[in-house]
Amino acid sequence: MTQAKTFKALLVEEQQDHTFTKSVVERNISELPENDLLIQVHYSSLNYKDAMSASGNKRISQHFPHTPGIDAAGIVVSDKSGTFEVGQQVLVFGYDLGMNTPGGLGQMISIPANWAVACPKTLSLKEAMTYGTGGLTAALCIQKLEKMGAKPSDGPVAVTGATGGVGSISIALLKQLGYNVVAFSGKPEQSDKLKALGASEILHRDVMLEVKDLPAGKTKWAHGIDTLGGDYLTGLLKQLKAGGGVASVGLAASAEIAMSVIPFITRGISLLGVDSVYIPLADKKHIWHRVATDMKLPNLENYQQEISLAETPEYLDRFFKGQVVGRYVVNVQNA
Repeated sequence: MTQAKTFKALLVEEQQDHTFTKSVVERNISELPENDLLIQVHYSSLNYKDAMSASGNKRISQHFPHTPGIDAAGIVVSDKSGTFEVGQQVLVFGYDLGMNTPGGLGQMISIPANWAVACPKTLSLKEAMTYGTGGLTAALCIQKLEKMGAKPSDGPVAVTGATGGVGSISIALLKQLGYNVVAFSGKPEQSDKLKALGASEILHRDVMLEVKDLPAGKTKWAHGIDTLGGDYLTGLLKQLKAGGGVASVGLAASAEIAMSVIPFITRGISLLGVDSVYIPLADKKHIWHRVATDMKLPNLENYQQEISLAETPEYLDRFFKGQVVGRYVVNVQNA
């Protein structure tokens, strides 16, 4: 494969007044870190963590200028480790990609070979990024609930942050696996879309707050997937049926929770943390296999909106304005 000397990438830069700007610029291959695996990125996707990095959040990215993008799908240009063949399709998500290592919102990345997995033959690169970290996280949440013993006959599963990347894919995957899904969202105008994804009922997310001052509420849902944290997560936990579990994977509302242990003791419920960043590579390969087989959604095109690399600054800003709907797949070669 012919190796270009330059490539285009989204670059976030810190200004003298400590504000941050983001723009698509031309970069040199020599500016990438020295690693075994060089990949030409074809597709990436946008996630909340990308938005935080692009805003200059130094809990996510400590060094600027920086290229975000925690997801990447592309073609191997070279691999000094011998793990992959030149021209092979590979996927990267998690580890340090897009945090302090130049990420998938650039046309080239250089990473350790053990950060990548081969793209399943039943998925195209674009389909893989339709899932991306958001979709893989949704799949990991469901798998965690399954390991706890969850099954469709238990009753309805509540999904918070339903219009977001993790929430929307969670609804579709749960529906495909036979679960009854109740979607919670602060965007009532998206109700029809949520029903089309597979939700049987749509409720305003503030319903979760009705038990805020109670140690526990009436039991309503068998299990849950929470992307919000804070009082929404505690409200969900307080209304779980006996033996139920919540897979916690987000903090869009808050990273803090405050509640009594009463529901855990009297109802035997479980709070299940889900990590998609540092899980072992073998586990990442396994979940990609599931996404490509029993969790592969039909008509994947319906779950995403394709945007160009040039459009990413505008779309990253949407994460902080409450305007995100579904998954945004970035055609990185379309700069």
